[in-house]
Amino acid sequence: MKIGDTIIDDTFAEAFRMVYTRLIITAADAYWRDIAVASVCGYGTSVIGCDAEVGCEMLLDASTTIDGRPGAAVMLFGFSADRLEQAVVNRVAQAVMTCPSTAVFNGLETALETRRLGDQLRFFGDGFQKSKVVADRRFWRIPVMDGEFLVEATFGIDKGVAGGNFLIQACDEAAGLAAARRAVGAIAAVPEVITPFPGGVVRSGSKVGSKYSGLKASTNHEYCPNLRTLVASKLAAGAQAVYEIVINGTGEPAIASAMQVGIRASVGPQIVAVSAGNYGGKLGKFHFHLHQILGNSS
Repeated sequence: MKIGDTIIDDTFAEAFRMVYTRLIITAADAYWRDIAVASVCGYGTSVIGCDAEVGCEMLLDASTTIDGRPGAAVMLFGFSADRLEQAVVNRVAQAVMTCPSTAVFNGLETALETRRLGDQLRFFGDGFQKSKVVADRRFWRIPVMDGEFLVEATFGIDKGVAGGNFLIQACDEAAGLAAARRAVGAIAAVPEVITPFPGGVVRSGSKVGSKYSGLKASTNHEYCPNLRTLVASKLAAGAQAVYEIVINGTGEPAIASAMQVGIRASVGPQIVAVSAGNYGGKLGKFHFHLHQILGNSS
């Protein structure tokens, strides 16, 4: 299959089950909203080394938020509900409650289970915190130095899918970076997904395991241009830079939609091929076949 000048490899992306939550963060204006979002998403790229995989799903207009202020939907993914709960509480406490003017609400009202958020953070109020119930939803008002931090008592957790991906193989770094930005920009318009890596892009794609004991992952040597003469390379002819787009989402349909729009936005004359990362189906049960996602037309 080809889209224009770009070859689409006949392969699949391999993804796996994770649990996720969705928080709504609001602030007095878009500036402080964006600061809070950047802070809560920090160091949230891969659970290989982070407590959660975190990203902004979408920005929200003030007319659509519960408190009528500029907002954003942030999604957080983890391997277990217990670990995700701890990551959410820590990140909201340190990165959102500390940010001027913010508030946090549960953005996943229909979920498999609920966990405590404000019910834990309320103790920061040192006995001065107040509970508030509106339409069967409980909130905590925690006194802080610019007024109060409003946070919902609980948040929902549901099953999601993580690790959807595709690999952009470009003729050089500049072309690859431009293609990656086009892809991430297109995916940003797709609901129910995030691209958790820096700017939505991964330069250090990994494989499972390493020659060094104790390492869970190591460089994906088959796609490193500098190693092409030393290993059994999977690079297309002419590829000199590869960027991976990793996608987490609520389920298979959301990830498939994001992969489709992302791939179509990335292709171009200087993009020699698009591929995907998998481990022969041994890592995860969710397989996203590129040709099926894109259809059979070139």
